[in-house]
Amino acid sequence: MYYPRLRDLREDHDLMQKEIAAVLGIDQRVYSNYETGKREIPTHLLIALADYYKTSTDYILGRTDNINPYK
Repeated sequence: MYYPRLRDLREDHDLMQKEIAAVLGIDQRVYSNYETGKREIPTHLLIALADYYKTSTDYILGRTDNINPYK
């Protein structure tokens, strides 16, 4: 699965892959594989990213265009 919004969110926050990887406690190469779709992102990391960016997992996965999390 390809996750284009991971890159978009990261770039919108002026962050580098290594910075997000550090937040998640993983190697930058592993994070890069998530962004490019070479590896599926584990649920716990997806949730951590949604919390970090203050959005929903549905937004990251492309299931909604609403960047604001559900109330």
